[in-house]
Amino acid sequence: MMKKEKTACNAGVLFYVTPPWSEKYSRQMLFAGIGREGQQHLLSASAAIVGCGAIGAAAANLLARAGVGRLRILDRDFVEPSNLQRQILFDESDARDALPKAVAAERKLRSLNADVQVEGIVADVNQRNIREHLAGFPVILDGTDNFETRFLLNDFAVESGVPWIYAAAVSSYGVTMTIRPGRTACLACLMDAGAAIGAEETCDTIGVLGPIVNLIASLEATEALKVLTGNEGLLHGRLLSCDVWSGRFQSIQPERNPRCRACGQREFIYLEGQAQPHITMCGRDSVQIHERRRTLDLHALQQRLAATIPGVRQNGFLLRFQLAPYEMTVFSDGRAILKGTKDPAVARSLYAKYIGA
Repeated sequence: MMKKEKTACNAGVLFYVTPPWSEKYSRQMLFAGIGREGQQHLLSASAAIVGCGAIGAAAANLLARAGVGRLRILDRDFVEPSNLQRQILFDESDARDALPKAVAAERKLRSLNADVQVEGIVADVNQRNIREHLAGFPVILDGTDNFETRFLLNDFAVESGVPWIYAAAVSSYGVTMTIRPGRTACLACLMDAGAAIGAEETCDTIGVLGPIVNLIASLEATEALKVLTGNEGLLHGRLLSCDVWSGRFQSIQPERNPRCRACGQREFIYLEGQAQPHITMCGRDSVQIHERRRTLDLHALQQRLAATIPGVRQNGFLLRFQLAPYEMTVFSDGRAILKGTKDPAVARSLYAKYIGA
């Protein structure tokens, strides 16, 4: 039985009232790490989730059910039938209507928990609007699908001194780490953002299992609950990785890099717009992406794309494939032209899905 709060009536006789939320969160409050005080913290807390694909949707679902008072969800994409295998906030009607994921997520989460204020914002988070969208939130959760946006989040979080939780999954493998600016390694410490890279494996090229998505989202949401209930001392600061197919799990304690360009030298090249691919209009209904520091193996990329996209062609100089109503042409230096749109956000999204960021 829940402990009731004591209140005095006008006649001086004591009686007890139970807050309306007590029963809803009763099992969560029985957990010693949260309790009644922690639940009250959650109900007045807020969190921002950038990206509402598989991991973002699962994390948002967990935080909403936990009673986090305000959730802001930002996503640039819309629901497709291929999402339904792993993106738990969406259903077939959302895919049929091609609803923006942020809109569909807001509707579903509002129906799950009326205690929570949910803001679904359809937006492509970039260096021009990130401060507007994320300022004031005490924790940021990664639900993105590309490293360009993750490095941008890292720059913003390090500059602002706000903790953020990195999370990613592809195939049967996933990884997550809570980054506390000034206390732990940041994402730029872990990965050399200036290194030349090739094409990345993505969910749209090698697939992804639903269980790894939900596992990583659960770890990410748990770290967020620690932050929001005042239990930051329990954050482990470790990089956790796991493969649900092979059963391999790993945990390491990354060291801060004193020469890190972000948390060491405080050079925020993504936040300042110096590192993102340059995007220009290219003829009628075409967008050109000018990637930096990249070399692609077009033959290997063709083999990978051919598993999911019919008719991929390459001649050693360029690779071309159809994504109706679009056509993408990719060059070995990472440059790409997307025909069929004038919207840079669409071009960036499709590039991230099929080539990697």
